[in-house]
Amino acid sequence: MRKERKILLQIFLAYLEIGLTAYGFAILPKLKKMLSKHGWLSEEELNEGLAMVQLYPGPIMFNLATYGAYRAGGVIGAFLGAVAFVAPTFILMILLSALYFSAGRIPWVSQVLMGLKAIVVGIILYITLELGEKNIKNAREALILLLSFIALIFRANAVIIVVLAFIAGAIFLKPAKEGKKPKNYTFKKNTSWGGIIVASLVVLMAAAISSLFGHQLKAMALSFFKIGALAFGNGVTILPLIQADAVVHHHWLTMGEFADGIALGQITPGPILITAAFIGYKLGGVWAALLATFAIFSPSFVFTLFVSEIYSRIKHLAYLRGALRGILAAFVGLLAVMLLELGKIGATRPSSIALAAASFIAVKYFRWDVIWVFLVGLTLWAVAIFLGLAP
Repeated sequence: MRKERKILLQIFLAYLEIGLTAYGFAILPKLKKMLSKHGWLSEEELNEGLAMVQLYPGPIMFNLATYGAYRAGGVIGAFLGAVAFVAPTFILMILLSALYFSAGRIPWVSQVLMGLKAIVVGIILYITLELGEKNIKNAREALILLLSFIALIFRANAVIIVVLAFIAGAIFLKPAKEGKKPKNYTFKKNTSWGGIIVASLVVLMAAAISSLFGHQLKAMALSFFKIGALAFGNGVTILPLIQADAVVHHHWLTMGEFADGIALGQITPGPILITAAFIGYKLGGVWAALLATFAIFSPSFVFTLFVSEIYSRIKHLAYLRGALRGILAAFVGLLAVMLLELGKIGATRPSSIALAAASFIAVKYFRWDVIWVFLVGLTLWAVAIFLGLAP
């Protein structure tokens, strides 16, 4: 018992360090180093885990973090690791959200936020191009991208687009051959099915209880539960689905506020989907922010526990691989639409276009971490404001 408690404490502290210090592109290498250092996952298990977490909904880095904590400490370890990973950025986002919504309309603050938007445009442009280069390999994937782009331009439901891309990928993009099937597959004797079932029931009960809240909070919670249960890829690829609900459908935020929320999610450590807390804070303060954060992350937490136990049985399925390719192709299209919308508000003048271009160059060609892009970019923007070179 004492040994188990020691491991759980180690998990919590190790993940707290990652949650406090890992930004953007640096999360994956830091996570890998931490899991390997403690001996919780071998190199082979890390690589298999990284492949596994891309096969089901949820932000990849959060899923991988949960997977590593689950392998190290079971369901309780996974819970402690997930909480420690997200808590620092949640607290920072609450503080930044409070400051933003109280001071965001002060003239000089608005000028600084204009710079933040321009930097976001540059970073999202980089991610869109990288994602396209990685996932668009043939004409069929390009067609899914194009159709998804056009559909969202005409305000089609983003979730329906993703579901159709899943089906199209399963049919038209599946590999010619399935992987090697497992022989005489049996579940491990120490599988924590009781804990997995309890975790699943907690999430389902939370979703059911949220349906009893006031109209706005109910809509927000159910929207984030839906997105958390359906959206694939890294955090940025999931943002278009959030935009579709928060900006286009429900009008909880303006596009400018949404862009600022993305920026705040980028400059805080940990997962970028903490932007959900920013939205929740605007709608109902700290408790609504906590609800939004739980709703966006909890479905993939449960998926990770479940898929960890059945991955060996399903990883060979060609249909599943094809469906994932279809979804990722669609997300490139959805991300391109969001980039256009961000560009309309974040890169509208020569100074902001120049800052967006500089941010793009910094991350693509110089491989700067996003936190340095924001720090250096905002410093240059402040100098430009002082010299009267920026609006």
